[in-house]
Amino acid sequence: MIKLGFVYVLAGLMFAGFAIYSARDAGNPKRFGNAAFWGLTSLSFLAGDRLGDLGNGVLVLALALLGALGLVGRGPARPADAAQRLAAAERQASAERLGARIFVPALVLPLVVAMGVLVLKPMRISGVPLMDPKQATLISLALAVIAALGAALVLLRQPPTAPFREGQRLANTVSWAALLPQYLAALGVVFATAGVGNQIGLLVNTYLPVDTRLAAVGVYCVGMAAFTMLMGNAFAAFPVLTGGVAIPILVNHFGGNPAVVSSLGMLSGFCGTLMTPLAANFNLVPPALLEIPDRYAVIKAQVPTALLMLIVNVVLMYVLAFR
Repeated sequence: MIKLGFVYVLAGLMFAGFAIYSARDAGNPKRFGNAAFWGLTSLSFLAGDRLGDLGNGVLVLALALLGALGLVGRGPARPADAAQRLAAAERQASAERLGARIFVPALVLPLVVAMGVLVLKPMRISGVPLMDPKQATLISLALAVIAALGAALVLLRQPPTAPFREGQRLANTVSWAALLPQYLAALGVVFATAGVGNQIGLLVNTYLPVDTRLAAVGVYCVGMAAFTMLMGNAFAAFPVLTGGVAIPILVNHFGGNPAVVSSLGMLSGFCGTLMTPLAANFNLVPPALLEIPDRYAVIKAQVPTALLMLIVNVVLMYVLAFR
């Protein structure tokens, strides 16, 4: 049976490749910091279950220290030399030669994921499921990434090392923010375990008008967006707000459908993601990569859409969750 450990091994090997190529990047003064950061990340995926709580805690502190000291990131911009200009010209010629076929690897991803969930998930070998049914989507995504990479290597005529080389370049450009969603999701679990959700539920019942269904829906959706803006990620806000507001009030008291409530609640949290600089990997890194003078340009462009989506989510939850 293919289990979740398969995905962790793939991720660990990917980060190990980033570490190796970062260490070999002689033109980057932060190369050893990058190598240490991605090497420790690889270790957490490959052997995190063997390190224990103390070992993983020290590892996370080391990652935070590397990021805080500014030892992770891309090197200073350098004028393009003749080789770089030639490579850019070759990429342009390759793009013109391939045309619409350049999108084949991107299309392979959803197709393989769908095939994995619909075809491979129900398959059994000697009565044993081919893959863990509880993790079928994530495992299928990992298989889809492998298939898409294979298609890209064949289509673009690149060596097998190309994904690691280009991946480390992008990873070092994004820097520590690439792991921000994972850390914030873990923070949300810590908050939920510590009982923060229960305290928020108590405050909501005490100070906010949730005695009607519409008011309760509004509090949950707007609360998800607001708490996400404070936490920087909807995955961190979800266990806290859902455990403190959605389950006791919308589901248990008003009889809402938990699937509808949870999915629209998460989408409401994503509205908050669009409006906060704390979601640095989404909202601050792109302007830096594109060298946009206004570092908050992405947030300013997204706010109207986020507010409209939030209103739509409130309406949809009120209409669909209580049938």
